[in-house]
Amino acid sequence: MDMAIRPYRSVLYIPSSRERALEKARSLPVDAVIFDLEDAVAPAEKPAARDTLKAALAQSYGNRVRIVRINGLDTEWGEADARAADAMDCDAVLLPKVESAADLDALAALTSKPLWAMMETPKGMLAAAEIAAHPRLAGFVMGTNDLAKELNARFRADRLPMMPGIGLCLLAAKAHGVVIVDGVYNAFKDAEGLRAECEQGRDMGMDGKTLIHPAQVEVANAAFAPSGAEIDLARRQIAAFETAEKEGQGVAVVDGKIVENLHVETARRMLSRAEAIAALAQ
Repeated sequence: MDMAIRPYRSVLYIPSSRERALEKARSLPVDAVIFDLEDAVAPAEKPAARDTLKAALAQSYGNRVRIVRINGLDTEWGEADARAADAMDCDAVLLPKVESAADLDALAALTSKPLWAMMETPKGMLAAAEIAAHPRLAGFVMGTNDLAKELNARFRADRLPMMPGIGLCLLAAKAHGVVIVDGVYNAFKDAEGLRAECEQGRDMGMDGKTLIHPAQVEVANAAFAPSGAEIDLARRQIAAFETAEKEGQGVAVVDGKIVENLHVETARRMLSRAEAIAALAQ
């Protein structure tokens, strides 16, 4: 699949020490899985979790992107995690609390896998462009819980205190063509709150949402997929513009709005994304 349109609507965290959870992930309709060796694994279980995860990844996860989140390289487990992940059948290695390109250089020396960066500190936000430009970087994961803690921010449904940092990361990701997925929504039983936050992230341009519970998958998949109305409009925009071009005109009109080449490019990209999502379901 073309990685430029590869869906990342739902990205579910799974503790790497829990065999039952690792097995269940194979049947969930998620676009990607973050296999967590960091926060979700107790210190005493971390070495064994590497072996548990390696054995699980030796079996197929279908079309799901497999990302291994290691412990920080400044911890006693980080280097061993990175070397172990390099030998696993995974698609990428995710480093927590990235604050500079040098952090990614250190990880790149330990693994040949594509790199992903957790963006979760003020220093990381301010260095987002430098980090996104790293030649091995494939994606950003927003760590909004840690960012809120670092900012000493109060919870707000609109996430206004975190918007400057989120915006910097979003701009950097788009400027350098890397995937960016939004932070988690902690109230996993609150479907309406999750839907609102997914819609906010989608409206901003996020590629998807990180999730902490399987119950959140359906909402995220729907929010980050083109709707039927959007697909219909995209098709009509393309058809109208092609007709206008044949008539020697540079613009078309659909539903009372001007359609130019840039709108057609967006429409075609949306249709390609819809086709990619449909392909995942086969």
